[in-house]
Amino acid sequence: MASSAGDRHGHNISAQDFGFQADSKNASAPGGSYPSSALSCTSCHDPHGTYRRNQDGTISTSGKPIRDSGSYDTSPTPDAQTSVGSYRMLGGTGYVPQGMTGGLAFSFAPPSAVAPSDYNRSEATTLTRVAYGSGFSDWCRNCHTNIHNGTYSFKHPAAGFASGASAGTLDVTMINYYDQYIKTGDLTGSAATAYFSLVPFEIGTQNYSILKSIVTTSPTKGPDLADGSPAVMCLSCHRGHASGWDYGMRWNSKTSQITYNGKYSQESLLYQPYGQGRTEAEALQAYYQTPSLKFDPSQQGLCYKCHATVPQ
Repeated sequence: MASSAGDRHGHNISAQDFGFQADSKNASAPGGSYPSSALSCTSCHDPHGTYRRNQDGTISTSGKPIRDSGSYDTSPTPDAQTSVGSYRMLGGTGYVPQGMTGGLAFSFAPPSAVAPSDYNRSEATTLTRVAYGSGFSDWCRNCHTNIHNGTYSFKHPAAGFASGASAGTLDVTMINYYDQYIKTGDLTGSAATAYFSLVPFEIGTQNYSILKSIVTTSPTKGPDLADGSPAVMCLSCHRGHASGWDYGMRWNSKTSQITYNGKYSQESLLYQPYGQGRTEAEALQAYYQTPSLKFDPSQQGLCYKCHATVPQ
């Protein structure tokens, strides 16, 4: 039966007090030198919350006092007297996690994004949309420095200054395909209802008025050049912490289909190439309770949400 080892699913924190062991697959961050044995929550999140977004949009570690979180659609707007926290309290330029050396200091600022205040919910009936603004792929490069360079065989273009301003940009053809694609064999979608949380995109803006409006009033809106420069970023395919699938992928990329006979898993079969050893209940959780009936009975991988054809 197909299976997937636990340490292949994304970021594996090391916490001896809780029995969490260091990643046995990678000694350091793929594409970088951050040691797996030192990976913890504070490797990415600043425990003191010193990074703040100011009225002029800049990010700093000092200045106006932080009045509230800056992560949500309900967060206040920075003003002349106060700032708000960085998205998810992420560390920014110059951040050095405790125990690390200055050589591993972050090079990029926290990304711009707005999440709904009720983000932690099932997606059985309603999508959960985070308005990813800009800077995500660059921020990931703080640890995965060369993930799109050098010896890696799969190098997907991703938005960010480090890879060039146009890298990963969704052109009009891709935007139209994203809007039209609903599932395998179904291209009847429209821009107003195109967004799919299993294939999010970066809006390409740091305008928080636009980001908040997308979260609160148009949760299903597809990529729109009027909002910014929509692009593919790391989180278009991967989940930030980990997922139920290999490499922290949002969907099972190890198979040619993510459903077979209308189900995610073939749990009754000895060999189930499409379920990777999961029960149907486990697979459903890995998809955040998105019903398999949302897809074609023989649904192909979700790269097709952006690509009319996908190189094999």
